[in-house]
Amino acid sequence: MAIIDVLRFDGPSDVLVWKHPNQQLGTWTQLIVNESQEALFYKGGQALDLFGPGTHTLSTQNIPILSTLVNLPFGGKSPFAAEVVFVSKTTRMDAKWGTQTPIQLQEPKYQMFVSVRAFGQMAVQVEDTRRFVSKLVGTLSQFDQASLVQYFRGILMMNIKELISSYLILKKISILDIHAYLTDISQGIYDRVAASFAEYGLRLVHFNIDSINMPENDPSISRLKEALAKKAEMDILGYSYGQERTFNAIEQAAKSEGIPSAYAGAGLGFELGKAFGSAAGQTIPRVMPYTETVSDSRTCPQCSAPNGPGAKFCGKCGSELAQAQPVPPNTVPCNECGHLLPEGSKFCANCGNAYNPCPACKADNAPEALYCRECGTNLTRTCGRCQKPFQPGQKFCLECGNKVG
Repeated sequence: MAIIDVLRFDGPSDVLVWKHPNQQLGTWTQLIVNESQEALFYKGGQALDLFGPGTHTLSTQNIPILSTLVNLPFGGKSPFAAEVVFVSKTTRMDAKWGTQTPIQLQEPKYQMFVSVRAFGQMAVQVEDTRRFVSKLVGTLSQFDQASLVQYFRGILMMNIKELISSYLILKKISILDIHAYLTDISQGIYDRVAASFAEYGLRLVHFNIDSINMPENDPSISRLKEALAKKAEMDILGYSYGQERTFNAIEQAAKSEGIPSAYAGAGLGFELGKAFGSAAGQTIPRVMPYTETVSDSRTCPQCSAPNGPGAKFCGKCGSELAQAQPVPPNTVPCNECGHLLPEGSKFCANCGNAYNPCPACKADNAPEALYCRECGTNLTRTCGRCQKPFQPGQKFCLECGNKVG
């Protein structure tokens, strides 16, 4: 390679460090350093001098030690081999980072395991050129932003995971509310890692978290979003999930017990009135015989004609009126069909659905329910060995392998 007369930066615009490929220089070679750059002069693996912006001649007058290293008389002209490394001093504002794999955490508010991801960007600037090149770049021909992020990924990810986990686990911040704390978390990570960057001659100008989110295809998140949307709808309408299930149970009980549609509707209307009426806005009882929801009149099973409460025979067709049988105590409506389940039941005699009782009020709940539909008790089951919570449908503990009882 021919001796170069003019040496200037000719590398990619996004690199932090670029080593000029031509090492054949002369004492007459002109070194041109642009604004916001510095050039480090190497000879025999030793950093001899650091040049700032401007035009410099690589002569023994400018680099006195050069005459010793290449055996030149002071002020003499001669070719020699050396390396020149250009270092950008501009602040890089868009060094992007992100978690390659989701962070597995237990959501504190809803007691479910979630996969959390985070991404953002940081701004860095080379502050000590000699330290940066000697400790981080070494013999590499160039060093860009991607290389920088990759080198510091371990330090960044460790602190990012620790700080996000502390907000969810120790401060009990819901993952759905975590975006309100992005500035605080970003500052906390900056305070933790700035010193690590300084060790390598870098100044961390700022560190930002753009988003903390969860994968859209996570089934747990889909169920949670559906439940929250349903809750918002009920809050607008002014009734609870337990009341909605009671309304459904009344309709199902009316169908299974043969109550005429007119009186089933009356019972449902009465319950809706209890739910929505301002004067009677009390919680609907968990166990409610259907004979309490209809009026005192008795309906003929043959012609459906109404009769007085004390009538023994129908006033229209003369058929005998069967005596109303009160619903036995300690029964609950089936979560699926509304059929009343006697105490000690394990399955519904009407639809075969498994009885999933609330430990507090014994109400039947769906297997995937997170909270009791009647009393709001947390239904998350925990491992008897390590106390880790089970997820719906889980057969073995993810922590210790214990089988779900």
